[in-house]
Amino acid sequence: MSATSSQMQTATLAIASALVAHQIFRRYETFSIPVHAALLLGFPALVAASLVSRPLALDDEFAHVFRSSLSTYLATLALSIVVYRLSPFHPLAAYPGPWWAKISMLCTALVASTGTRSKRVRRLHDVYGDVFRIGPNELSIRDTSAIQAIAGPSGLPKGTDWIGGMLRDHNLPLIAIRDTDEHLRRRRAWNRGLGPNALREYEHVLARRARLLVKGLEERAKKGEEVDLGRWFNWFGYDFMSDMAFGGGSELLREGDKNNVWAVLEKGMALGMFLAHLPWLGVYIGHIPGAAWPLQSLLAHGEKAAAKRLARGSTTSDLFHYLNNENLPEKPSPAPRQLYDDGVLAVVAGSDTTSSALTSVFNCLLTHPETYAKLQEEVDRFYPTGEDAFSMKHHRDMHYLQAVIYEALRLFPPVASGGSRRLPDNARGITVGSVYIPPGTVVRLPPWSIQRDPRNFTFPDAFWPERWLIASGHVALADAPLPSSPSADGTELEKENGFVHNEHAFIAFSHGPMNCPGKALALQEMRVVTVALVQRFRARLRAGWDPQFYEREIRDYFAATRPCVPVILEARS
Repeated sequence: MSATSSQMQTATLAIASALVAHQIFRRYETFSIPVHAALLLGFPALVAASLVSRPLALDDEFAHVFRSSLSTYLATLALSIVVYRLSPFHPLAAYPGPWWAKISMLCTALVASTGTRSKRVRRLHDVYGDVFRIGPNELSIRDTSAIQAIAGPSGLPKGTDWIGGMLRDHNLPLIAIRDTDEHLRRRRAWNRGLGPNALREYEHVLARRARLLVKGLEERAKKGEEVDLGRWFNWFGYDFMSDMAFGGGSELLREGDKNNVWAVLEKGMALGMFLAHLPWLGVYIGHIPGAAWPLQSLLAHGEKAAAKRLARGSTTSDLFHYLNNENLPEKPSPAPRQLYDDGVLAVVAGSDTTSSALTSVFNCLLTHPETYAKLQEEVDRFYPTGEDAFSMKHHRDMHYLQAVIYEALRLFPPVASGGSRRLPDNARGITVGSVYIPPGTVVRLPPWSIQRDPRNFTFPDAFWPERWLIASGHVALADAPLPSSPSADGTELEKENGFVHNEHAFIAFSHGPMNCPGKALALQEMRVVTVALVQRFRARLRAGWDPQFYEREIRDYFAATRPCVPVILEARS
């Protein structure tokens, strides 16, 4: 056989096998490195083996043909993937979107790594409409009519975000479990540990940590020092969730962050957000020691704390008490690996989201002094000087407090891009309203876009707690003051034309049976801390501080990374 003929034959077989491999990749999702290696290297090896005179010798002839076959094979595979994803034959071809998003998730992952994904997605929705293609097999949906069908009781299973974030596709925490039945089974312990009865048991733990927070801030106030509230909320959140998950072990409020726990956590979140969009890459990196050190260090720290708590046994009714079935002696304990993973989830997700929300609450209050004054009036009415601000007995009646918290969560949802849901490859396609979702499609419901949509909320970009009081009937629309935000210019006409408040579009804690299990605890933390700080302090931002800085600089990873909120505190007499 001539050299030219041999090269033609090698190329033909390599091209044909690449097209076959593309169909396998397209139909079957796997994160198995051996399977990937077999598909990427096995076909070229078979081509080489079929063409050389001594296929088992693995000599120079085999190596030469294998290299030639491999280069042609990979080039054809890449070209086939790109052409198919841009072609009218792709199942999502009918949906608009930027061309780069249709080709690869790499571009989306790079955007996500900058922390600006939620803001860019909102702008893309304004360009392409309520449904657009944000990835080769991924849709972003802004239409609130789709929320129940996608995230409700009969909604779609979880997506693959946390596979990339956890650096593995097995032994996953609750939030990452894609099997719906298994997720709901695992969630029972969380529901017991975060239910009304359990929350009452945690009140003294929360009050103790909140007192430490106030004490630390009082010391700074006496010295006239400027404080970064976000940093203090980080410390509070991490200490409290360590109490909750592991019965203690963290004293950031007393000692400061000497070990850079939060710096590692934030770096880990940024890397995790990138890998969430490329989960297969996360699995690969997870096998390389030190390759993803912020994430690996974070996971290792959490696992060590969980192991200590498991060895120590129950000393208090913390969340781990329920996750380990210590309240149900007749039930066996879960596997240690499950407890490690869920313990890490509780501390990382619980501390980061709550501290983010608290920072947003106080940024909104401090940039809207009239709102701060109203809240202070309500706090003084229920918790006057001398009243225990760490008691929760009046929270149910503090409607303005609740409105302030909900409004901050609407504008700055801690998980601004939302999690993903995925219709399995072996499922039938579904139609949600006018949207057809083919098998294998990832779907996102982005809170930042949905909660700032003018069709859902009047003055969507303005901080206006009164909207919640109007909607609940506590304030008449005619009596409600207009928002003072620059984004609310020209609102008299809007107000006269009606009031829009779609609470179905409020998904700061996700939606449905797989929503955030810690919602009630997070709200309890926010109420206690907000009341205590407003009762004890007068607060103001640093002179000349740009009120738009926070919104401009906030970053969206797995949870929001907050910019500095520099505050001067004065103790109230």
